[in-house]
Amino acid sequence: MSTITRRIIPAIAIAGTMMLVATGCVAGENAEADAPQTESTAGATEWSSDTLSIDFATYNPLSLVIKDQGILEEILGDDVAVEWIQSAGSNKANELLRSGSVDVGSTAGSAALLARSNGSPIQVIDVFSQPEWSAIVVGPDSDITSVADLKGKSVAATKGTDPYFFLLQALEEEGLSLSDVEVQNLQHADGRAALDGGSVAAWAGLDPIMAAAEAESGDKLIYRNVDFNTYGFLNATEDFITNHPDLAQAVVDAYEQAREWALENPEETAALLAEVAGIDIDVATTVIEERSNLDVSGIPGDDQLAVLEKIAPVLVESGDVQGGKDSVDKALSSIVNDTFAKKAVDGE
Repeated sequence: MSTITRRIIPAIAIAGTMMLVATGCVAGENAEADAPQTESTAGATEWSSDTLSIDFATYNPLSLVIKDQGILEEILGDDVAVEWIQSAGSNKANELLRSGSVDVGSTAGSAALLARSNGSPIQVIDVFSQPEWSAIVVGPDSDITSVADLKGKSVAATKGTDPYFFLLQALEEEGLSLSDVEVQNLQHADGRAALDGGSVAAWAGLDPIMAAAEAESGDKLIYRNVDFNTYGFLNATEDFITNHPDLAQAVVDAYEQAREWALENPEETAALLAEVAGIDIDVATTVIEERSNLDVSGIPGDDQLAVLEKIAPVLVESGDVQGGKDSVDKALSSIVNDTFAKKAVDGE
């Protein structure tokens, strides 16, 4: 595997009262989310904590690169112990963030919006991909050929994740609702197993498991719509952002280094995904080269909010949001924190 060119970034000094900066306009309004302005990294020697907990996930290829290459460990040196915890899906990453088990976790944008709408104090600090990672999947011998055919059928989906919201949008587009299908709330891998075992008629799939199901089981993607997939969000708790902005900056810097390497080394990135996910290299190559747009700005902003604004009514109608529309609107106005990504990408 090619060796990544790493930048060793000095620690950021935390001295006195931290300055606050506004994250800018959100959703076309003047709503602002305050975030600490980090100092220049020059000359600093200490970090604000001696530990950092962060997730990695097969649906987040950049996290695999960072972990495999030891980018964070090199940035932070021996003074900060990095704890890596695997997320099996956006819902699990949100659980880890909510419980404080990780400081930074990766989810789909829709899952992050749902979590913040329901009171989880998280903000997106970086965008790791613009994927087409969700679709409606049926078995190789199924006579289901369209979303309309799902009426009255059992469908596996992981609630609180992009495939679940993909299913909701697909049903809505067809004039159907959740009441027209029987949703089996199963984790992604279990959803595939249920489909292959014949206990559900369809599955709202997620890559790379979905791509493996195509190649290994002959499963068919009967409905795809890239516009129904939300971006890959890197989220941090507000407590972490406020009290450890130096570590938050180090994480985002690591992600931008990993993005540069992954774009220059797609074959090696696919090989890494195949190894971690336990899938065939051809399947991993499909995921990386055809369904994972890593060449996207890491700075969260209007593009991501535009997608979330489309999904917001679906979240409200699903009944999954406590507080309804008001909670979603409040979350939309405060979910973005672009401070660290701007510094990493533009040097601001």
